[in-house]
Amino acid sequence: MSDVRIRWIVRAGTLVFRMLAMTWRVRPVNDEAVGAVRASGQRVIFALWHGELLPLLWAHRDENVAVVISEHRDGEIIAQIAERLGYVTVRGSTSRGGGRALIGLMRAIMAGHDGAVTPDGPRGPAHVFAPGAAIASQRTGAPLVMVRAAASRAWRLKSWDRFLIPKPFAKVRVSYGPIVRVDVGSPREAAEEAPRLQALLDATPVT
Repeated sequence: MSDVRIRWIVRAGTLVFRMLAMTWRVRPVNDEAVGAVRASGQRVIFALWHGELLPLLWAHRDENVAVVISEHRDGEIIAQIAERLGYVTVRGSTSRGGGRALIGLMRAIMAGHDGAVTPDGPRGPAHVFAPGAAIASQRTGAPLVMVRAAASRAWRLKSWDRFLIPKPFAKVRVSYGPIVRVDVGSPREAAEEAPRLQALLDATPVT
């Protein structure tokens, strides 16, 4: 896909997304604790499932968040739309617990941004928590914040993650779960926390 075509898709996609999202009635749930942590100046890393990315991009726009987005073609379009919504983007995948994306995320956090990671992205399996987010938390000291999204009316794509697109005028619930500090001695020990973190994220209520 040419750069010119990508630019036109990004412009149109951003406009359509804004017009759709402005009709949503977004309700944050259990956000007091994470709000207090952020207000104190402590950086956090939001952990969310890939299929719930869209409403959460809207909920946290223009909030100084660095989001990890894959490097494939669709990821380029999503990255540019995210940047137009006020995000800093880190390209790549933290699914193997290392590499350029993980380093980029840690640098962004140390520079004063919050982070956001889809630990089951970019290709799944759905709701399987890869260790990258846990390692970034252990290395930077930024706690993980479990966050989920649901909508009263939505389309679901026939993709591996059943990607959620709230319909016009939907009630969108953004729910915050535990704030988890990965306080262990090494990245290897942090990676071993992934099953526990997966259970916490799955247990965050969305209805």
